[in-house]
Amino acid sequence: MISLDEYAAHDGLGLAALVAKKEVTPKELLDTALAAIAQLNPRINAVCRTLPEMAAATLAAGVPSGPFRGVPLLTKELVPHAKGVRCDGGSRLAEGLVATHDSELMARFRRAGFVHAGTTQSPELGYSPTTENKLFGPVRNPWDPARSAGGSSGGAGAAVAAGIVPIAHATDGGGSIRIPASCNGLVGLKPSRDRMPSGPDIADPLCGLAVEFLLARSVRDVAAGLDALSGPDPGTPGLSPPPAQPFRTLAATPPGRLRIAWTATPASGAAPDPECAAAAQAAAALLEELGHTVVEDAPALDWEAFLANVHVIWTVSTVSFADFLGSLTGRKPGPDTLEAATLACYEDGLRYRAIDLMHALEYGGIVSRGVGRFFEGIDVLVTPTLASPPAPLGTIDQDRAGITAMEWTREVFGYCPFTPLYNTTGQPAISLPLHQTVSGVPVGVQFAARIGEEATLLRLAAQIEAARPWAARRPPIHVTAAAR
Repeated sequence: MISLDEYAAHDGLGLAALVAKKEVTPKELLDTALAAIAQLNPRINAVCRTLPEMAAATLAAGVPSGPFRGVPLLTKELVPHAKGVRCDGGSRLAEGLVATHDSELMARFRRAGFVHAGTTQSPELGYSPTTENKLFGPVRNPWDPARSAGGSSGGAGAAVAAGIVPIAHATDGGGSIRIPASCNGLVGLKPSRDRMPSGPDIADPLCGLAVEFLLARSVRDVAAGLDALSGPDPGTPGLSPPPAQPFRTLAATPPGRLRIAWTATPASGAAPDPECAAAAQAAAALLEELGHTVVEDAPALDWEAFLANVHVIWTVSTVSFADFLGSLTGRKPGPDTLEAATLACYEDGLRYRAIDLMHALEYGGIVSRGVGRFFEGIDVLVTPTLASPPAPLGTIDQDRAGITAMEWTREVFGYCPFTPLYNTTGQPAISLPLHQTVSGVPVGVQFAARIGEEATLLRLAAQIEAARPWAARRPPIHVTAAAR
C-alpha cells in the first residue's frame, strides 16, 4: 500500500510510472484516493460522490495502458458525460440526472489510463467564479477554508490542491479552469478553441466560448494531458492546428527568447488588489531575468461593449442549457429549481432575439481580430489571473435575492476581468501558481499566446516552473497533514 506522503509526492505521470514499474497497483492508487476523500472531503466539500463499484469494474476489466495508467480521476459535475454517473450541475433543475453514455472526452480519459474515482462540485450550471451552490453547499479552499476555491471548477481545484488526486477534469467558459488554478495554487490551461472534443451531444458550448480540459500540479501533466485528450471528435467543423511534435516533447524544449508584454490593469480600468498586481509585475521581472524581451502593454478593449455582448451570449446560452436539462428531468426553470442570479440570467436571455445573438457573435469576431493584431508583435501577454485573492465565502452570492442579470455579469467579470477575453478570442491561456499573499493564499499569473500556440505557453511554463518551482508547496488541508 502506498503511503499518503508518497502518493502526494508524485504528479500524475509520476504515479503512472510507479504502476508501470509495478511498485504500486492501480487498485492501491484508487484505494488511496478514496481514503483521502473520506478524510478530507468533510473539511473542503469538493467531491460530490465516489464511484468505487464502477472503478472496481474498470480495474477488473483491465486498465488501458495509456500515459496515465492507474491514476485516479475526478470529473466535474457540470454536463452529463460519463455513462451511468450522476451529474447534477450544481442545480436542483438537473438533480439526479444520469448520463446514458460517455462523451468523447470521457472515452479519451479512459483510454489514457485514468480510473474514474468520483465527481466534483460545480456552481449552478457553471455560472459563477466561486463554487457555492444551494444543492451541496460551498467548496472550501484548502489554503483557507473560509475562502472560495474558485469556480466553476472549484471542486476540481480544491481536490487537486489537497492532494486527493493529481489531476481533475475541469471546464472553462470565462475562466473556470484558470480561476480555481489561481485560488488553489495549481496549473490551469485553457486550450485553444476546438483543441478539445465536445461531442457527441454538445457542439459549441457557450457558442464556442467554453472548452473542457483539466487542472493539475505540474506542467508536464498538462502537456501529457493535451497529447492524450486533444484533437477533434468526428464531425467537428473547426480545427486547431496539430503540434509539430507531442506537447510533452515540446514542453521540455527551451522556449528561446520571446517577446512578452505584461499589464496589471484590466480593460475595465478598475485597479486590482495590490497582491495581484505585484504578482504580475514580479512575473515580468522574472521573465526579464530569464532573457526574454519584456514591455508593459496590452490590447485595447472597450470593456462596456465587451461586457454587454458576452452577457448576451451567456444569458442566451443559459436558456438553452437550462431548457435542455429541464427536458431531461421534467422540471421547469423557476425559483424552485434555479438560484436567483441564474434565474435572472435565464429570464434575461429569453428576451433577446436571434439578431441580438448574431450581433454579439459578430462583435466577438471583431474583438478577436483586434487582439490578433496585437499578438502579431508579441508572443505572450502576462496579466494577473484574478483581480483579487480567493474571495471569502459568501461574498459572491449566486442566490442573492433581487439581483439582476447584468448585476451578476458585472460581479462575475469584476472578479475575473483578465480571463474571459481569451474565451472570446479562442486563444490558449494558462494560470501558473507564482505568488502567495502575506496571509499565505495563492495568487496566479496568467499567460496568453496566439491561437493554436499551446506549445509556446508550455515551453515558457516549464522554464518558469524550473526557475520558481512550486511542487513542494502544501496547503494546511492536505493528505500529507491528514496522514500525521
